[in-house]
Amino acid sequence: MKKLVTIALILAAGAVLVAKHRARARDLAKLAAVDAETFVVRTERAGIRDIEEKIVMTGSVKALEEAVLFPRVAGKLLKNILTEGQPVKRDQAVALVERDEVGVVFEPAPVPSTLNGVVGRTYLDPGANVTPQTPVALVVNQSQARIKVDLPERYLGKVAAGQSAHVEVDAYPGRRFSGRIYKISPVVDAASRSVPVEVLAENAGMKLKSGMFAQVELVVGRRSGALSVSADAVQQAGKDYSVVFLAEGGKAAVRPVAVGLKNPEFAEILRGVKAGEEVINYGLFGLKDGSKISVLP
Repeated sequence: MKKLVTIALILAAGAVLVAKHRARARDLAKLAAVDAETFVVRTERAGIRDIEEKIVMTGSVKALEEAVLFPRVAGKLLKNILTEGQPVKRDQAVALVERDEVGVVFEPAPVPSTLNGVVGRTYLDPGANVTPQTPVALVVNQSQARIKVDLPERYLGKVAAGQSAHVEVDAYPGRRFSGRIYKISPVVDAASRSVPVEVLAENAGMKLKSGMFAQVELVVGRRSGALSVSADAVQQAGKDYSVVFLAEGGKAAVRPVAVGLKNPEFAEILRGVKAGEEVINYGLFGLKDGSKISVLP
């Protein structure tokens, strides 16, 4: 029985390969049949769909709150009471310091946490010399995560505090963390022409950890029932001038268009094209108004 199933799978796979080979052969035959002055293209019909304009930015994850703890006295680190990953409350001792003064005996001095959270890192082993300037531990509150990104200046008018955002990290491919815009800087960076923006993301299960690389997606525009074509079909002809090419009677016809919302997949057409018109979306390199075309299926 297993042998029959294996043979059936092999035959099915072979049929798929044969079909692909035949389709490729048909395309090659069609390419060979056209003259050198004819452009081989593919087309689509302008249609109605819902469009979202999104921007994707990158940044680093930080905990909602982070605090580096320092001892209050000089001496030797006597003990790390808590270690990485252990929960801690504000004013709870994370480490003990033995004061180093000849002829005087002191009780070990605690190094208290300044916030509620977990110990993110301990920096020293017992016996290390410390001063009030020596970092002993890092405490983080990871109930939520902050991601700082640089928003291009041109989008500043399209975002506001409280606006929803989605966060993705490489550690959890395919998983999206919900968030919102938390802070928007009032100052534009003159060198990069961008605005520092901070996104606050929910962090159930403490999956988002300080230092992670993150991608932040913001929806800056949304249109329902928009006339649109593939983004690849729209060509930038000037600084503020876009065109598409229509397939009309075996020739390419250039058509100026006004573009609205745009994302990597689709572009909204405000003026210049009607629903159902055949727009060229492949084979555009070198194409001109009036060029002869051959449309691939």
